[in-house]
Amino acid sequence: MATITISISDESLVQLQAVAARYAVKPEDLVRVSLDELLKRPENDFRSALMKATLKNQELYRRLAR
Repeated sequence: MATITISISDESLVQLQAVAARYAVKPEDLVRVSLDELLKRPENDFRSALMKATLKNQELYRRLAR
């Protein structure tokens, strides 16, 4: 199994921890299961979700690229 490291905002971490606590799982397990579900989606659903997330966070990506 491979390991990947990502950076998320403090706000996202707090939200992730809260959701994980509601389901009584570790945050990393919640992310793993969520990723598995995302990868199982039909490609059109994935593209739509990706575009929505990209457009929503476009300004953040622009600031991070500086």
